[in-house]
Amino acid sequence: QVQLVESGGGSAQAGGSLRLSCLVSGHTSVVNSMGWLRQAPGTECVGVAAIVNGGYTTYADSVRGRFSISRDNAKNTLLLEMNSLKPEDSAMYYCAADRVFYYGLVALSRSSYSYWGQGTQVTVSS
Repeated sequence: QVQLVESGGGSAQAGGSLRLSCLVSGHTSVVNSMGWLRQAPGTECVGVAAIVNGGYTTYADSVRGRFSISRDNAKNTLLLEMNSLKPEDSAMYYCAADRVFYYGLVALSRSSYSYWGQGTQVTVSS
């Protein structure tokens, strides 16, 4: 089993920054793909960024150039640096992981991931 615990959410002004962290524990050696997905009230859960072992990254068009995903394997931590935040970035953000290597848009699909964190709320005000 793999356990994921997110932290770092909160409130920010439009144009500001936040950094999300996800601590991975358990059978971390089986994790090959990790992603950040978000869900706003009344909308579907969608992927915003993903990373594969080896460093290949995928970003949603809505966040490319503003968000940066990285993985610190030594600390078993997944990070999401969010800059130039917009009110439409407000959502519950989830960390997710899977054994499979995912490249491209499939890495942003919620159905690709077997392991999920509990989520952390991000609220951006205008």
